Amino acid sequence: MKRREFIALIGATVAWPFAAHAQQPTMPVIGFVSPATSAEQITDLLAAFRRGLAQTGYLEGKNVAMEYRFTNWRPELMAEAVADFVQRNVHVIFAPTPEASAAVRNATTTIPFVALDLESDPIAMGYVKSLARPGGNITGMFLDLPELGGKQVGLLKEIVPRLSRVAIFGIPGLNAAQFVATERAIRALGLEAEVIEVRVADDLAPALEAARTKHVEVGILLSSPLVFASSKQIGELAIANRIPLISLFGEFPKAGGLIAYGPNVGDMFRTCADYVGKILRGAKPSELPIQRPERFDLVINLKTATALGLDVPSQLQQLADEVIE
Repeated sequence: MKRREFIALIGATVAWPFAAHAQQPTMPVIGFVSPATSAEQITDLLAAFRRGLAQTGYLEGKNVAMEYRFTNWRPELMAEAVADFVQRNVHVIFAPTPEASAAVRNATTTIPFVALDLESDPIAMGYVKSLARPGGNITGMFLDLPELGGKQVGLLKEIVPRLSRVAIFGIPGLNAAQFVATERAIRALGLEAEVIEVRVADDLAPALEAARTKHVEVGILLSSPLVFASSKQIGELAIANRIPLISLFGEFPKAGGLIAYGPNVGDMFRTCADYVGKILRGAKPSELPIQRPERFDLVINLKTATALGLDVPSQLQQLADEVIE
């Protein structure tokens, strides 16, 4: 896609932030890049981010401007969106996906950016020198992958007590660290792991069918923008193939999936906004420690459990943050 066509694509979506910026050119500017189609698709997450900014004293349109880029779930547009931020020399960039973080890291070593990455190990990826003192232009929130994988397997075992074979669905490369951590957690419990790769939305149906033919009893969905955007489709496929699935995203059971256990993404957006505010006030990202999520939510869809022929233990329901009936 040519640069002129790309700017035209995003122009309609971000016209109103540009207007605010034009009216108050002295305000600091935050670059917000998202793989979503539009602001409407991530309304709750944007609201959480703005709440976090407000807690640091920044109100959009009053004393800070935000420029948005939505890449319509097309990873190839991410680098161009970030390059435009770099050309405009925004004050700080918020990158809430691994692809966004990689694009920013490749584009600039000077503009501060706050990452929200559920899939990567920041030290293994070479993003930071240490969690306590990142040492470059990046800080933010990253997930503790091994701990999460073990807890998700344990929850599935409570719902399917005679569990013996677990499928792991993920994207090669993006989920590399999660594949390793989750497979290790599964085998530590004496269970068999079946790795099933997906790359795009069209791979989801064949992947679930493959899991059924391989006689897996449950499956773990490794986190990715694909899973987040396809929660409803995956839930329907899981019921059709009668495979109980767990996701990191609470949106999954809310869209018809069985169960989710993972960090509260809205809370993470709020926390990242706090870091953005601190950077605008002069803090150096190199000295802001990498954070781990503090709030984890358990969400269960009992209607889906019934459709799958499962009984969710009452004690597990009592532990849930939300039960959908």
